[in-house]
Formats: sequence, C-alpha cells, structure tokens
Amino acid sequence: MKRALHTLAILAAAAFATCAGAQSAPPSPPPSSPQPPTAATQPLRHESASFDLVVKASLAETEPLFGPEGERSWAGKSWNPEFFYPVSAHDEAGAVFKIEHGSYSAIWVVTQFDPGGRHFQYAFLMQNLMVGTIDVRFEPIDARNTKVHVVYVRTAVSPEGNEHVLDMNKGDKAAGPKWQAAIDRYFAGRAQQTAH
Repeated sequence: MKRALHTLAILAAAAFATCAGAQSAPPSPPPSSPQPPTAATQPLRHESASFDLVVKASLAETEPLFGPEGERSWAGKSWNPEFFYPVSAHDEAGAVFKIEHGSYSAIWVVTQFDPGGRHFQYAFLMQNLMVGTIDVRFEPIDARNTKVHVVYVRTAVSPEGNEHVLDMNKGDKAAGPKWQAAIDRYFAGRAQQTAH
C-alpha cells in the first residue's frame, strides 16, 4: 500500500509539474496571415512585341521623328516628354526624361542615339512595376521610303507589375498600324502646309 501511495505521489507531482510548465510557457504565435505574392511565389512576366512600318520619307527625314523630342510632331498629346537632361529638350544619347502614363509615370533614358548606325534605343522604368526597352532600327528602301523596325521588351519587377506588362504588351502588338497612320497624317499635313 505504501509503495502504491508513493508511486501515486510521484505521478501526481509529475503531472503537476507538467501542468505548471505548460502554464508558464509562452503562448504559441497566432497563425500567420497570408503574405502578398512575391517573385518567388508568382513568376514575373517578361514580354516582347515587334512591328514594322514604312515611312514615306528619306532616312534623313525619318530618323528625327523617332527621337523623344522629334516624336512630339506626330505622336499626339499623350507623348509629352519632360526633360531632365538636357534641359533644352534635345534628342541625344544620354537624354533623360519623364512620360506620364495615366496615373503612373516612367523615367526614360536614351541609351542609343546613332543616326549614322541607323539605330536608336530607349530604356525606361515605371517604379515598382516594370522596366523595359524600345529598340528602333532604320533601313532605307529607296530615296523616299524608309523601313522602321520597332521592338518593345517589358519585364515586371513586382507581381503588381505583371498585369501592367500584359496590358501594355497588347498595346505594343497593336501599335504598328497606329504609328503608321499617325506618321502618314503628319506628312500629309506637312504637305498641305507646303502647298499653301
């Protein structure tokens, strides 16, 4: 009987110690809330699009139309570069400017401006959304016609940027005919002014 009571006392003490330890242990952390998707959980989009157009003008007349300042003449009100460098808004390699895209803005850099090499290139950043490049190459067809090849590449830098990359890539794919029509209108208007 003494042995049974002694064993019972030991078991009771052990049980008490376990309960006391459980009460003094720090509480378990609450279950973690879902984290927003990251590049590790949601792949970031990388999209490209290209198109060709024919400008009904010589190479010398065509190339200036594709500099950031020269593009104002045909691209419409949405293309309104705000130059940081050079301050005098001049098309050259190294030029830095800002373009508003609705509620977003993009910082652009002219990374290549080589009329002799028939090659212009731009890089841009839409903060926390995407980076991209636009590559423009020129090929004279004859003295009065120039082929222009344009390649857009966009890469999301955040999961939020994925939707923007996909939407803008759709616009890039449809841009060729729009650019062609806008440039044709520009030259038609210029011809009418010359005729008067």
